[in-house]
Amino acid sequence: MNREVTFHINNMAYTVNVNDNIYKELSKYLDLSKNNDTKDLLIAYLHLSQEYHLFKKDVEEITNKLARF
Repeated sequence: MNREVTFHINNMAYTVNVNDNIYKELSKYLDLSKNNDTKDLLIAYLHLSQEYHLFKKDVEEITNKLARF
């Protein structure tokens, strides 16, 4: 299910449609109920990027182990 989410970054409002999973991920690192600054947005991006890269590394390790069979 999609929902509209409004981000407030540097006193500017940005509204996007996202599904519930994306909303959950975004709200982990970014407070959607207050005005955020660019620093908050960058920190949230870095956290999500780090999670992605750790996940990607884990998947590659599992894939390499399975390839040996």
